[in-house]
Amino acid sequence: MTAAKIPYLTLEPEIEKAIQEDRARNWRNPLAFKDEDVVRREDNAHDYATTTRPAFARDIEKIINIPAYNRYADKTQVFSFVENDDICRRGLHVQLVSRISRAIGELLGLNVQLIEAIALGHDLGHTPFGHAGERYLSENYEQRTGLCFRHNVHSVRVMDQLYRRNISLQTLDGALCHNGEFAQQVLQLGSTKTFEELDEAVSLCTADAKQIKTLRPSTLEGCVVRVSDMIAYIGKDRADAIDVGIIGSHSIFDSTYIGRTNAQIINNMTVDIVNNSYRKDHIAMSEEAFEDIVLAKKQNYEKIYFQEGTVSEFENIVQEMFAELYERLLQDLLAGDESSPVFKHHVQSLVAKSVAIKRDEYLNEEPNRIITDYISSMTDSYFIALHRHLFPNSPHRIFKREYCDDL
Repeated sequence: MTAAKIPYLTLEPEIEKAIQEDRARNWRNPLAFKDEDVVRREDNAHDYATTTRPAFARDIEKIINIPAYNRYADKTQVFSFVENDDICRRGLHVQLVSRISRAIGELLGLNVQLIEAIALGHDLGHTPFGHAGERYLSENYEQRTGLCFRHNVHSVRVMDQLYRRNISLQTLDGALCHNGEFAQQVLQLGSTKTFEELDEAVSLCTADAKQIKTLRPSTLEGCVVRVSDMIAYIGKDRADAIDVGIIGSHSIFDSTYIGRTNAQIINNMTVDIVNNSYRKDHIAMSEEAFEDIVLAKKQNYEKIYFQEGTVSEFENIVQEMFAELYERLLQDLLAGDESSPVFKHHVQSLVAKSVAIKRDEYLNEEPNRIITDYISSMTDSYFIALHRHLFPNSPHRIFKREYCDDL
């Protein structure tokens, strides 16, 4: 079966009829998270919901005004070493997750502003160079502390601690639990109701990365974002791989129920999830969709992520650059070298831009935690430039495939 012959799924007639009837009578999904139930760490009057700025609209505005949000634009989604304005960077990825999850959420009658807040904030803790960078940073952190670094856990730290914007428990829980890398046919709700429970989950996941697989979003909105994360990257990564010449066409993939192209996957997964989740207390997909999404992820790894043009092309070099940079910055911090970028670019900037962080308070944190804060905040180009500045004679160099290299 060719990609062109794979059908675009439509809502089951009874589901479509139910949605239309429910909308006509202004039905509100009782399982949608209610704005009035929002929980924040601090009871600040200026964070109260208003007619013009509802609860989760406030979270959205807080998130897009965090400095880390700006840096999405120059962080790898998949392809690190190709200059091409048509391929997806992390900034576009979170927008795609937001769009897909809001479409599903609207059909299910959920709180779309909570969905948007989770989607836009879920990757704020991501490192430069995508999941490879996350792995290298965690290696260095774990060697020195026995703890692990994971971007979903760090996203919570960025929003809740480093910039302290008093973002809601519901948004933070959704970001912590997004884990789009773990496919599940049925997403049941978790039980996090308090900040004490959230803090305990963060602590457990930092001590043992295996705990991350046990996380479940505590709202249906968080569940929708979690599955939408997968939907957003599987098809788009394939389109990007064609653009950079890693694969020739979508026909090399085998998924026939959800489709092979980005448009097919988004439509068919959206329809399938709504068909299987409407008016239910969980988010589910059909067995056919689940089998196909697992296969699609597996084939993306085989045919794209481990191929030339992704981080794997320079894997050893990037890994060694992370080790060099981590050790140098850690020694500068321990020595109190105020001329070091860790002070001039990171600590000073954080103190200036965070509404609550105090210099002495922050510098009293465990030094390796400060270094992971700094390195994870870097964009790809900043990481490369800083390494070149600190190690001008290093043999470790990355050379991007530039726009005119094929002319």
